[in-house]
Amino acid sequence: MHTASPHAPLLQVDQLVQRYTLPRESLFRAAPVVDALKGVSLTMTAGRNLGIVGESGSGKSTLARLVMALETPTAGTVHIAGQNVHALGAAALRRARSGFQMVFQDPQASLDPRMPVWRSVAEPLAALQAVGKAAQRDAVSRVLAEVGLSAIDGNKYPHEFSGGQRQRIAIARALITKPRLIVADEPVSALDVSVQAQVLNLMSELQQRHGVTFLFISHDLAVISHLCDDLVVMRAGQVVEAGRTAEVLRAPREAYTRELLAAVA
Repeated sequence: MHTASPHAPLLQVDQLVQRYTLPRESLFRAAPVVDALKGVSLTMTAGRNLGIVGESGSGKSTLARLVMALETPTAGTVHIAGQNVHALGAAALRRARSGFQMVFQDPQASLDPRMPVWRSVAEPLAALQAVGKAAQRDAVSRVLAEVGLSAIDGNKYPHEFSGGQRQRIAIARALITKPRLIVADEPVSALDVSVQAQVLNLMSELQQRHGVTFLFISHDLAVISHLCDDLVVMRAGQVVEAGRTAEVLRAPREAYTRELLAAVA
């Protein structure tokens, strides 16, 4: 049973640490250790999209995996709608996942090429709920229409679509369980600039229509500024700056943020 406070933040990350032990290079030396996250904390409010920006290796994708409970943190906690997701048992976590879903960077890799689109989109429903095939097909038809595709498209295979259409399919799959939070990890970086704008506009429309909130991860400040109300800048596994997106972009306090802005100027 869900007992979270209605006033709890949508996402609360407290002192998150993730340390990876790499393979030994020598029998006579200790295995090298990499600190991917070094005490990251952030709060996200329902209805306010949060952007996470930073260069490659800053820890953005590691943070996304921990928020989604795809990995277990070395230390720290992740609460979604008041629930500590890493303290849930397997069955409880599976049920909780209906409330938070993910869109990955490469839709080509995240969609099974041997599976018709309707089955890929229905996967979260099949995994989370006892829903029959007919009800799954109806739900898929509705959500495909939401992202600008048709029910007939559900019978096609991923290779029959463009990159932008495949990302729409991935968004439909994330949306089908009616989540409150969608984690989008570089969801437009593999797309042409004109298609990027279409996908970003779609995400904005879906937020207005369904009340879903996006945690949007990108290396591109221009993309973040299009969609996100609040901004967190990461570097080397740490938060170096945070605030309202417009304010951070207008008057960044940190030299690293100014470097990122200069790169897109």
